[in-house]
Amino acid sequence: MTLETAGASASSATATLASQQVAPTVETAQGTATSAGRQAPPRGRAAATASPLYRTGTLPTMRCQAGQIRAGSAASYRTFVTKTVRCLNRAWKTQFRKTNLSFSHPNLRFSSTTKVTTPCGRWPSSAGGMYCSSNRTIYIGVTREVLKNPFVPNHAQFIAHEYGHHVQHLAGIINYYSSSIWRASSSTKLAFSRRLELQADCLGSAFLRQAADDLPVDPAHWDAMVSWVRDNGHKNWPKNDHGKGRSQAYWMERGFNAGSPSACNTWSAPTGRVA
Repeated sequence: MTLETAGASASSATATLASQQVAPTVETAQGTATSAGRQAPPRGRAAATASPLYRTGTLPTMRCQAGQIRAGSAASYRTFVTKTVRCLNRAWKTQFRKTNLSFSHPNLRFSSTTKVTTPCGRWPSSAGGMYCSSNRTIYIGVTREVLKNPFVPNHAQFIAHEYGHHVQHLAGIINYYSSSIWRASSSTKLAFSRRLELQADCLGSAFLRQAADDLPVDPAHWDAMVSWVRDNGHKNWPKNDHGKGRSQAYWMERGFNAGSPSACNTWSAPTGRVA
C-alpha cells in the first residue's frame, strides 16, 4: 500500500457539508424537553461549545462487517457504504441515548454524477460526497474516479465524516453554524466552516477507532492515511474552508485516539488548531 493509494479518497479531501441555505435562528436558550421525553438540542453557541455529546464517553465498540470494495465495482461500493452507514446508525443511536437528545437515521442517496441539485444547493464539484441538513440526506458519489481506489479505511473515514455532519445537525451544532455565518464576512464564514469540517473529521475518526477491528483498520493503514491527509488534505479546498492538512490530521488523530466525541470540541479550540 502506497501513501498515494491510501489517501486517494481520504475524507478530508472529498467530503463537504451543504447547509449554507438553512434558515438561521436567533434563539439562544438551552433546549427544552419535548413531549416525547427527549430534549431539543441546545441553542446558540452552547450547542457547539458545550454539547451533551461531549459528556457521553466512548462510542460503543462496533461489529461492522461491511465487506470489501472491488476496484471498478459500483455494486460493491454501494454495499460497503450502506453497511457502514448501518453501523454508524447503531453507534450514534447508542451515543445519543446517553444525552436524552432525539436521534434519527439520515437518508442515503447514491449518484453516478455530481451534477445534482439538493435542497441545500448544488453538489460542490470538488466533493465526493456531501450532507444536506435540510432533508437529512447523505449524498455519495459513485463515480469512476472513486471506484479506482478500493482501500476500505479511506472510504470508511469519508462516510463517517459525512455522517458526522448528521450528528452535528441533530445536536444543534449546524443550526448554530448557520446562524453564525448569516451575513458574516468571508473570513468569518471560512473560520466557522473549518471548525465544522474539522469536527466532522474528528467524529468520523472516533467511530473508525471503535469499528477498527472489523473494517479493518490496522496501525499501518491509519498512520499512512493520516500522513497523506497531513500533506494533501487541503489541496481540494483552495479557499481553506476545510482546514489545512495538518489541522485535518490533528483532529483525525484526536478522534481516533479517544474513540469519543469528547475529543472533538473544535468550537472551543484555539485558532491555531483550526487553521
